Amino acid sequence: QVRLVESGGGLVQAGGSLELSCAAAGWSFMIVGGGWYRQAPGKQRELVATISRDRSTNYADSVQGRFTISRDNDKNQVYPQMHSLEPGDTAGYYCNIGLLGSSYRPSNYWGQGTQVTVSS
Repeated sequence: QVRLVESGGGLVQAGGSLELSCAAAGWSFMIVGGGWYRQAPGKQRELVATISRDRSTNYADSVQGRFTISRDNDKNQVYPQMHSLEPGDTAGYYCNIGLLGSSYRPSNYWGQGTQVTVSS
């Protein structure tokens, strides 16, 4: 019933920017929060950024000051905006829709992922 589709990944040079998108069908980011994760080869999936239903946000230390997560209510989408990208940001990026509550808690609903590759 819940479907998440990520888009916007690609190849970018170090120092460049990308904006990803997570489109949700079956539920609304206005009611629950959302989270973005990434997984590089040989690494565990790690939390990158979260947004609660009131639009409060949190970021991992590794992306603090470089990534911004926001929400478009009309399109029911969440947008991670990534600036000053580094080769260490290279990973598959995955969207997760949160459980009911005032703050984000992960559910077991995930998108297929979108690949971000940053060249030096």
